[in-house]
Amino acid sequence: MDAYTLAELWKRHRGKITGVILGLAFGWFAIIYGIIKALFVTACVFAGYYVGKRLDERVDFKELFSRLFQER
Repeated sequence: MDAYTLAELWKRHRGKITGVILGLAFGWFAIIYGIIKALFVTACVFAGYYVGKRLDERVDFKELFSRLFQER
């Protein structure tokens, strides 16, 4: 396969490819470490993604935390 074919596959099937890779990784972690530890790793990955996404968007974390933890 050449680079054009791989780029076209990625463009058309990005979600499927990502889902398969994430599913494979989760299944592997569940088999090796157990379901609870795999869920913990998954939660850490999603938390890291969320923080990284916010950093990319240049979100002010002081303002974000004040909204999350404000008294109601």
